[in-house]
Amino acid sequence: LVDTRIARIFNTYGPRMLENDGRVVSNFVVQALRGQPLTLYGKGDQTRSFCYVDDLVEALIKLMNTDGSHEPVNLGNPAEFTIKQLAAEVTEVCKSKSELVYLPLPEDDPKQRKPDITRAQTLLGWTPTIQLRVGLERTVAYFLPRILGEPVMSQNPRPSH
Repeated sequence: LVDTRIARIFNTYGPRMLENDGRVVSNFVVQALRGQPLTLYGKGDQTRSFCYVDDLVEALIKLMNTDGSHEPVNLGNPAEFTIKQLAAEVTEVCKSKSELVYLPLPEDDPKQRKPDITRAQTLLGWTPTIQLRVGLERTVAYFLPRILGEPVMSQNPRPSH
């Protein structure tokens, strides 16, 4: 018997994302910081759930330290936001006046993506704690100097040794 763990990861975001990875959070943050229009598909009413990277790392560590679970465990944040709500949050956090541009919705774009984290809550005693706004503020702080070349003070300074 091989000792395995299976994590099914849902829409993770946070510092160290690549600007051009094609995910909605990084796309919106880059567009907003550059003052470009934010690109939404369809009416922007499809929902997604966004899990901040620190929450995901905590869940993965708990999963790896759990004995006897060989079933998939959904790791994500079950709080749902429409893409339009995400766009509004990003423009506000970025202090951007970017407009929203609507393009046709791809046929294969799901209306909803929301993880059922019951198994993670039961097996790991884990529930994500970082709210979308806080995670976006940390993510934007990381992107700001990369996109605009401006130095930014870290929100979580680490001691130097």
